Amino acid sequence: MSENRYGLRQENDGTWTVFDIFTGVPARVNDVEQIGLDSEQADDLVDLLNLLYIRRRSSSVH
Repeated sequence: MSENRYGLRQENDGTWTVFDIFTGVPARVNDVEQIGLDSEQADDLVDLLNLLYIRRRSSSVH
């Protein structure tokens, strides 16, 4: 089972969206949808959001 909650999706206009893999909707950071990103921004953000998600899950287990 994957520990990731967020994924990347390339849109028709060539930009990238960071999305919640459980719901399919764009991730929100500070109430801003993470859409229209360049590939490097999106890749860095998905790594960060997944790391934070894993940390939250592991701290709630203990």
